[in-house]
Amino acid sequence: MGKTVKIGMVGVGAISGIYLKNITECFKEIELVAVCDLIRERAEQAQEKYNVPKLYDTMYELFADPEIDIVLNLTRPYEHYGVTIEALKAGKHVYSEKPLAASMEEADEIVKLAQEKGLMLGGAPDTFLGAGIQTCRKLIDDGYIGEPIGAAAFMICRGHESWHPDPAFYYQYGGGPMMDMGPYYITAMVNLLGGVSSVMGVTKSAFPTRTITSQPHCGEEVKVEVPTYVTGIMNFENGATGTIFTTFDVCYPGQARLEIYGTKGTLFVPDPNTFGGPVKLLRQESKDKTVMEVPLCFDYCENSRALGLADMAKALQTGRDARETYQQTYHVLEIMQSFEKSSKAGAVVPIQSKYTRGEPMKNNPVHGILD
Repeated sequence: MGKTVKIGMVGVGAISGIYLKNITECFKEIELVAVCDLIRERAEQAQEKYNVPKLYDTMYELFADPEIDIVLNLTRPYEHYGVTIEALKAGKHVYSEKPLAASMEEADEIVKLAQEKGLMLGGAPDTFLGAGIQTCRKLIDDGYIGEPIGAAAFMICRGHESWHPDPAFYYQYGGGPMMDMGPYYITAMVNLLGGVSSVMGVTKSAFPTRTITSQPHCGEEVKVEVPTYVTGIMNFENGATGTIFTTFDVCYPGQARLEIYGTKGTLFVPDPNTFGGPVKLLRQESKDKTVMEVPLCFDYCENSRALGLADMAKALQTGRDARETYQQTYHVLEIMQSFEKSSKAGAVVPIQSKYTRGEPMKNNPVHGILD
């Protein structure tokens, strides 16, 4: 194994725990060398628990560290632009949590700078690289459902204010069910079916305010600034038609459903917010409509967040293409933003960005080392 790629983490909030664990315990070709958070205590706790060599008071100090190759941006969605743009200005490659940015204007500026500087820019979600969705991709590519003709995705829940320790941002700029959970579903769909050419959408907010009932902000009222009930239709480049429904307004016993329909069968995709299964297939030959579970064909079925970061690092080491580049995160963001744009205009909205699927995953006999 060659030299490790050095990572600097900005933002040590709720999602950081699994990144810290996987970077330090699973992925052998990346190394966390520095952490930084506006709440210094969080960074201190991470440094102590995971033996991180350096702690910086500001992100600018972290960006100035010549040892750091990739900045891992784990801040809140509306902060992604500010952190990413400054990291790029400092000459660092960036891997960001989803979404790429909170608006297309921010995304355009980020992408332009990365292109001008020749820097790698990519990001979450990386669940599509896990065993579940990669198995689904192989089944589709190998013709097990025939020609794909449609897809449907549902993410239904009542929101975060009853359980999340800091839920306000889910209802503010950069938040909402589509911007929060949509990246998982749409990233999975474009990886399975290819790029989207146009969309239609209807969006609304059922409640003007939300009252937090979780600690430590119990009783606080949050003004809803974003759509919390989003329905969308996607026209894929391959001719398939997809639908997606995301909401924070509805009581429902479960929240995840993703199905791909083909001329010869239907594929039931696992929760795209996870890396594993189950993967289920219904073929037209099944007279009794028996749905069979398909064994997973790839590694990384457990919670493997940082898998995309490790893939970017491998691409940086070898010169191959990364599987989670800004072409993907930008395309997904444009699709998500266009649903509300369509709803306001009452019209079909063409998708300007073009997307080509990256290479499928390859199995490596050593867990934690990528191809």
